[in-house]
Amino acid sequence: MVANQIKRLSTVLMLVTGMVSCKKLDLTPIDRFTELNFWQSGANVNNALNNVYNRMYTSQYFFYNEALSDNAYTRLGIGAGFPDVITSGNFTPTLDRFRGEWAYYYTGIKAANIFLDNVDQNTTMDASLRERNKGEVRFVRAFHYFRLMNWWGDVPLIKTDLSPDEAKAIARSPRAEVLGFILSELDAAAAVLPTRNQYPAGDRGRITKGAAKALKARVLLYEGNRMDEVVSICEELMNDQGTNGTYSLQSSYSAVFSPTNEYNSEVILDLQYVPNLRTWGEHIDFVPLSAGARGNNLAPTQELVDSYTMTNGLAINAAGSGFDENNPYANRDPRLTATIVYHGSTWTNANGTTQTIYIEPGTDPNPAANNEYNPSGQGTATGYFWKKYYDPTAVAGFNSGLNLILIRYADVLLMYAEAKQAMNQFNEEVWNQTIRPLRARAGFTDPAALNFPSSGDLTEIIRNERRVEFAMEGLRVDDIRRWKIAEEVLNGWAHGAQYEDPSIDNGYIRAQLRTFDRTKHYLWPVPASEIGRNGNLSQNPNYGN
Repeated sequence: MVANQIKRLSTVLMLVTGMVSCKKLDLTPIDRFTELNFWQSGANVNNALNNVYNRMYTSQYFFYNEALSDNAYTRLGIGAGFPDVITSGNFTPTLDRFRGEWAYYYTGIKAANIFLDNVDQNTTMDASLRERNKGEVRFVRAFHYFRLMNWWGDVPLIKTDLSPDEAKAIARSPRAEVLGFILSELDAAAAVLPTRNQYPAGDRGRITKGAAKALKARVLLYEGNRMDEVVSICEELMNDQGTNGTYSLQSSYSAVFSPTNEYNSEVILDLQYVPNLRTWGEHIDFVPLSAGARGNNLAPTQELVDSYTMTNGLAINAAGSGFDENNPYANRDPRLTATIVYHGSTWTNANGTTQTIYIEPGTDPNPAANNEYNPSGQGTATGYFWKKYYDPTAVAGFNSGLNLILIRYADVLLMYAEAKQAMNQFNEEVWNQTIRPLRARAGFTDPAALNFPSSGDLTEIIRNERRVEFAMEGLRVDDIRRWKIAEEVLNGWAHGAQYEDPSIDNGYIRAQLRTFDRTKHYLWPVPASEIGRNGNLSQNPNYGN
């Protein structure tokens, strides 16, 4: 499957669904595909595989899940599934985001089940290719169940294609059973998938052995009590690259997300896009208005900005950090500038020209003052815009064909660091394998930031490193939930820059008052519409019947 084929949208699911529900015929027509001959066609198998790939994840979830965490805020979240309603705590089981995401994953699971139930009917394709294709599909199915399990806990575990009546009667499976299935599927996929080095250039973007192992490490990391297994898998990916694929950190942090560096050495798994064919366009609502955005619908929070250390490695509130509230963006972790647009940032336009971004009210020499913070305007709600993943090659409307990275080698290093710390085995050697190269790649040069710390909470240092490394990559919401700190960081005001009344929160913008109830919000409610269709589905605790 060449890259374009992986990314091409397909209608095969509707075709196959109809075929598998038809009454079998005694004779097989030769002028059209039926249930009896559909899977004999290699092209049909390939299209069905494309359909599974195309349903793995969406750019909306990738970006807007940041607003479900303390990293970002959206005040116009209708098109993004109401993340603002979820973080405010003002939601019910009828919220469309819950229904839509539940249906999205189960539609993907149905496509995977149809493929796995039927592909062995093909007797003409190479057996090893067929097994590899099945491994790819089993990976995607495991990915869907991982997302479902994270949001809902117990979910219906469907391993084969069901009839509509069967689907309406299935109950939720215990979370432990779903977890076991995910892990066994990833093991099965890893056993048959090639490494990234074994795929030809035309197959770049396919799921690999390394991706299956890295996702398994992430699944186990999220469990919190199987860190020895996380360590083992990460060591395989770090030390046995001949068997698992060759990965390394890209030399420049910004370059990881550049369209000129797709499929770089750090990418383990990414969502495939093609310029002008399959694109995403969320940045039209993320970047500065003077750069061509129509408004701002996802703004970084002050809490995220504050998490970036000084260039000496110290937190901004630590003694001796050198932080100056009157010059807050000076001498900060270089990943701040690579990720977030703040007042005074330099923006490079698609044509190569540059502009200074003026966000503080009353500072823009241009009377239009497009980017200045205005609480009632269409610009940023927090005094910040996004820079990460900006694609200067995007076509009109910021429609980009840049791939979105779901797992990268930096995550393997930080999973390893976190697991070793949880096992009380984090030391200078592990630091030099993980945090130090990440900071050096980011642009730190001060030995105080690069060397193993002689003091401080190592767990918090590792967690914060994860936060700033992966900001705007959709991982923070899972992290704060698995660490059980969502009740701390998602209660109270989400803030923006220091542009308001100094007598209230020292002038930091109050962007949104958030509520997180630890007695129920660590799980989402099962969609009311699903319970209405299937009386065997139970509701999660404290959401009513």
